[in-house]
Amino acid sequence: MDKIIQVKDKRFAVSIPSDRIQAEVKRVAEQINKEYEGQSPIFLAVLNGSFVFAADLLREITLPCEVSFVRLASYQGVSTTGTIREIMGLNLDITGRPIIIVEDIVDTGLTMAHMLETLKTHNPSSIDICTLLLKPGKLQVDLDIRYCCLQIPNDFIVGYGLDYDGFGRNTKDIYTLCDEG
Repeated sequence: MDKIIQVKDKRFAVSIPSDRIQAEVKRVAEQINKEYEGQSPIFLAVLNGSFVFAADLLREITLPCEVSFVRLASYQGVSTTGTIREIMGLNLDITGRPIIIVEDIVDTGLTMAHMLETLKTHNPSSIDICTLLLKPGKLQVDLDIRYCCLQIPNDFIVGYGLDYDGFGRNTKDIYTLCDEG
C-alpha cells in the first residue's frame, strides 16, 4: 500500500522510503571517508533543500572537516526557471582547500554548473559534487558527479528536505507527484 500525502494542492506517493535513503547516505559517506582520508574537506551545503541530507551525511563523516552553507535558487513551483539567482554567497576562505558540494538534487545541472564556476574563482585545491538525487535524463550540462546516492526519473518529488513551494520538506521519505489526470 502506497502512502499518499497532500502538499498544498497536490498529492504525492512514497517513492523512496527512509531506510533506503539512510543506507545510500551511509554508503556515500563511507566512500568520502575513504577517498578523503588524511584531508580536511570543506562541505558546502546548498540551501534550502540539502539541509536534511547534509545533516545526515555529516553525521557519518569521520574526517576532520568544516561545513558552510550557500544558497542558490532556480526553482519556482514544480518546474525550474532556468535562471540562477544567487541569494547567499560563500563566507569563508576556500583557497587551497578541498571542497565537497552537498546538493539535494541535480536535474538540469545549470545550478551546479553556475556554482562550480563561482567556486573555481576562489582557487580551491579540488571540487567534488555530492548529491542525494540525480535526474540523468534531465541533465543539460556535462557534470562530473563523484558522489551520488540515488538516480531517479524526471518526476517531481518532495520530502527529506525537498519542497513544493516551500512545503513538504519535513518528511523522512521522498514522495513523487501523483498523476494529475
